[in-house]
Amino acid sequence: MSASLMSSNRRTAPPNRLLASLPRRESTRLLAACDAVELQFGAVLFEPDARIRDVYFPTGSFVSLLIPVDGKTHLEVGMVGNEGMVGVPLVLGVDRSELRALVQGAGPAWQMSARTFARELGASESLRSALHRYLQVRMAQFAQAAACTRFHLIEGRLARWLLMTQDRAHDSQFHVTHEVLAHMLGVRRVGVTRAANALQKRKLIRYHRGEVTILNRAGMEDASCGCYRADLRIYENLLGGAQPARAGASSDAREAVTPPDAPRARPVLA
Repeated sequence: MSASLMSSNRRTAPPNRLLASLPRRESTRLLAACDAVELQFGAVLFEPDARIRDVYFPTGSFVSLLIPVDGKTHLEVGMVGNEGMVGVPLVLGVDRSELRALVQGAGPAWQMSARTFARELGASESLRSALHRYLQVRMAQFAQAAACTRFHLIEGRLARWLLMTQDRAHDSQFHVTHEVLAHMLGVRRVGVTRAANALQKRKLIRYHRGEVTILNRAGMEDASCGCYRADLRIYENLLGGAQPARAGASSDAREAVTPPDAPRARPVLA
């Protein structure tokens, strides 16, 4: 996939909300066992059927979870930002995934080896409880994504995807091409172009040469299919404070336990 998608935000990264939901002593110990890394756009964190060697807790980055289709293309079935973790099969003791984890938004993350993660998971009841709830969220969202792809129109699905990206990019402006959107939504580029033009005519977004700006957040939520709000309800019901922070929310609503200062991050490349 040659096109790029990267948040234009360069502010201090927010904490990982899943780790921040743990008791402070637990989150501090877990972060001490992590490495600070900089995820580069296009980096593949793991491929289908390959061994998962590390887990990632994004902070200022986000990752698409893609399922291969007929060995020719991929369809996005999930997106992970600072509300979650990449590598959830390890929670079940499975060291391989059926999905491809592709960095779509470059930025910082916490990385932990699979071996260390297994040890910490066995030692921490609060971590197990949080991750079991998060796993249920992911399962519910996979089902939601399947229904969305089958039944909802492209315009509503595009609005939902842009809102999800805005929430995880922590900015109203980000870069994404029609090629990437077509891959993520599993449609032809002409369909993406028509849907994007419709949102522009309604003055909900501005789109020029791959630069997307959300102009009217409330209008975009109205334009999106019901799956966007359904996703938020799933997070609220099962994870509470660990849910994605909606862009435009007050700063107080985004506050969480602040992690200790990170060491100098090393890059994770494609």
